[in-house]
Amino acid sequence: MYERALAIQERLVALRRDIHQHPELGFRETRTAQLVADTLRELGVRARTGVGKTGVVGYLGEGSPVVALRADMDALPLQEVNQVPYASQVPGLMHACGHDAHTAILLGVAMLLRDLQLPGQVRLLFQPCEESADKEGKSGAERMIEDGAMKGVDAVLSLHVGSSLPTGYFEVEAGTNSAAVDTFFATIVGQGCHGAYPQRGTDPIFITAQVINALNGIVSRRIDPFQPAVISIGSIHAGVAPNVIPQQVELNGTIRSLSEEVRAQLHSELARAFGVADALGATHALRIEKGVPSVVNDGQVVAVMRQVVADLFGADKLLPRVQGMGAEDFSLLAEAAPGAMFRLGTMPGTEERLGHSDTFDLDESALAYGAAILAETARRFLTGEAPLPQRPAA
Repeated sequence: MYERALAIQERLVALRRDIHQHPELGFRETRTAQLVADTLRELGVRARTGVGKTGVVGYLGEGSPVVALRADMDALPLQEVNQVPYASQVPGLMHACGHDAHTAILLGVAMLLRDLQLPGQVRLLFQPCEESADKEGKSGAERMIEDGAMKGVDAVLSLHVGSSLPTGYFEVEAGTNSAAVDTFFATIVGQGCHGAYPQRGTDPIFITAQVINALNGIVSRRIDPFQPAVISIGSIHAGVAPNVIPQQVELNGTIRSLSEEVRAQLHSELARAFGVADALGATHALRIEKGVPSVVNDGQVVAVMRQVVADLFGADKLLPRVQGMGAEDFSLLAEAAPGAMFRLGTMPGTEERLGHSDTFDLDESALAYGAAILAETARRFLTGEAPLPQRPAA
């Protein structure tokens, strides 16, 4: 399969660069979706558009079993600084997380499998909006599920580029592979006054500082040190004049955890920490917006993926999983059907290009690796060379 993937490498690079030059934010991927649909139809693959708002589903074959493969399509609000011919042409937007590569790779899977006449169906999910959510708090994966994209699916596969993993190496292990993510929005209300007479008011900035200290103590003093957890404040807004103590402070942040037990504990501890504001004479409002759960890779799917990697590239190319606290809404797809996501080495040379940074880039030779692994894993499931995963009885 890898030799066949190498034969389409130039086309995959061209597709990736086209998408990279024209980045689009979540649920606005109209041009990308059109490119995907047009490419699928040129390949003779039936394409359904408008799935999950701006998503596309490609259908190879009919009947069962059904193996779904997913790629996300959205970009990030960053200004690219890379001086390359394929740099973003859209001011303030860039593909800084590799979703351009994911999309090109999945189109490559369509190219590799379209003529094999496999039993059952390969379902190609080109998903919008992995990086954020709509006004109702729903990401692209949830919207696609609502539109029936996962109906009848027996297994779901995906990958993510790894900017710190050398090209030609891979990570895939069973169990928890990403963090659950929640977002908090808080307002601390005091009593504004003249900066010369702080005793006449209730300083919400001073009080917010005490709340932040309490928040920083949660992970180090309230959570089991053997249980990963993160609380990070991403924005604080207060005041407009240097000599006026403001009426209120707004602060927002992110909460990350790897288990549902710790997730619940973080929520309760957060509420306790904001109680400091009340103790110091202010009032507060706290809202926690629950995000996606952790990606949990199915052990049976992982076993097949690992065997595919070993057969195509050698078992020595499989490296131990390095756990991180990033989040992925692929978790929702992997709850709908047994699934697994593997990490694809894409580090260009010896220089790591951090994801979600304005200098992010990747080694395009990795595109063929990704397409080959996804295509071969799907092929083995559909032909019966590998047994389909079974959900444990409830």
